[in-house]
Amino acid sequence: MNIGILALQGDYVKHARAVEKLGHTSICLKEADTLQKCDKLIIPGGESTAIIRLIEKLKLRPALLEFAAEHAVMGTCAGLILLSKIPGNLPFPSLGLIDIEVERNAYGRQIDSFIDTVQITLNGQEQDFEGVFIRAPKIKKYAETVEILGYHGTDVVMAQDKNILVCSFHPELTNDLRIHDFFISSVD
Repeated sequence: MNIGILALQGDYVKHARAVEKLGHTSICLKEADTLQKCDKLIIPGGESTAIIRLIEKLKLRPALLEFAAEHAVMGTCAGLILLSKIPGNLPFPSLGLIDIEVERNAYGRQIDSFIDTVQITLNGQEQDFEGVFIRAPKIKKYAETVEILGYHGTDVVMAQDKNILVCSFHPELTNDLRIHDFFISSVD
């Protein structure tokens, strides 16, 4: 399977490595035409304002929305913010593909970054996962259609609505491939 990774900003290379370790092809993309080669798409963490500005500058919005109408998309950290319906303060509208409201930088500034155990549910199985939180957002509200898949304490940090999967944390910064594998094999 060909997994596209939006390569505008953030640690897209780590996502590419995770995809390749699972035996799939990663395609780092910066142009709309490259989406035609992809079966699924990952929008990585990074700085959400910088990424949304580049999406607008490169005129990627229509292609991303068209792609997401028929393909699975995963967003981590800033990717979650960009996919959310209510993202907080951004200079342009988000992509609005999952009906959640997000609190940006909910855990504090860069210096407040941390690693802690999160509880996730993948394919009906509850399990622990090492969550890497870097200026991470938090899901404050969500529609009834949104399935909650992960918690850090009582905070919602992972969710899915049909073909859209989002995480507040950075699974690509661990050696644990379960979330990437779940996205590739189970999210359609």
